[in-house]
Amino acid sequence: MKNAMMSVAEARARIEAGAVLVIAGSEEALSSLPKGRWIGGTSVYFVTETGGRTDRENLFVTEIEAAEDARPVLYRGEDLPSLTMGRYENGLSIILIPAFSKAHEAFAIRGAEFPGLFDQPLMGWITGIHLDDLGEVTPKVFDGARGEMHEDGAMLLHVKLPAGEVADLDILNLFEPDMSADEISFGETGFGAKTAMVNGQEVDFAAYLVEKGIDTRCPLVANFAGAMVNVSFQAVDPAAGVSFYAPVIEGMTYHIASTPGDYASEFAARAQGDGTRELSCNCILNYLYGELESKTTGGFTGPATFGEIAYMLLNQTMVRVNLRAAEAAQVA
Repeated sequence: MKNAMMSVAEARARIEAGAVLVIAGSEEALSSLPKGRWIGGTSVYFVTETGGRTDRENLFVTEIEAAEDARPVLYRGEDLPSLTMGRYENGLSIILIPAFSKAHEAFAIRGAEFPGLFDQPLMGWITGIHLDDLGEVTPKVFDGARGEMHEDGAMLLHVKLPAGEVADLDILNLFEPDMSADEISFGETGFGAKTAMVNGQEVDFAAYLVEKGIDTRCPLVANFAGAMVNVSFQAVDPAAGVSFYAPVIEGMTYHIASTPGDYASEFAARAQGDGTRELSCNCILNYLYGELESKTTGGFTGPATFGEIAYMLLNQTMVRVNLRAAEAAQVA
């Protein structure tokens, strides 16, 4: 894989050359591109080789050079659970879903139940917009093969890999649950909660967070079969309750995360590998809370997104995928 910030003209040239691409950029920039073997999603926040930046004019382009074939497919509505059906036998699927869409909610809550979801690497992100445009503009995904733009649905690029190559998917999460903090659980699965069980007692969750002085820049964290999965806070409203960027799961035990320290330096210290050769995305909350504008996070570059996908929806992580020889992957 090869990553680069490109002008619209440079991206157009790669498309016209037949390259297999995953592209992030503003709606205006993506709308200027010709048909080809690519998918795209809206984002104007990026982590680049020279640091974080906001850019409405240029595009972040990942070229999957090893792809033997690629098939863009849009899944939505009743078709969403079948998003694994278009895969190649030896492949990788990239998924982009617009934030705040029906597909976003459906995938977040029910995605883990989709047939075959964990049988092959599935990596991607929730597309976003400039935060100044919230409520006025909707995030989009683009089907480059058909020249179409959509504000709902899961846009997938099913990629056929050469024999002997496999995709390795990895999650970098700076957050650990503070096990000395209260145990928190919820009575319903969803993107919001008015009440929660705290150490076995039902409480008004917004009031609890305020009274305890909880730093909501630190997410809730739960242990999913050994993997630490974050749920980030979106808003705390005494009347409406608490809203999240990913759903809390009924019956799951959460703790507030410990403070990770300096985001940029922590990411740089823990991100190993050649980020210029891997497809990756970072969370918009990491970008904002870590004040990553003009800061670098090691060698890893990519869009800052409204959610990350590594099989399932994640928050406040960096997700990355690289290609390597099957033998090397087994040794690793």
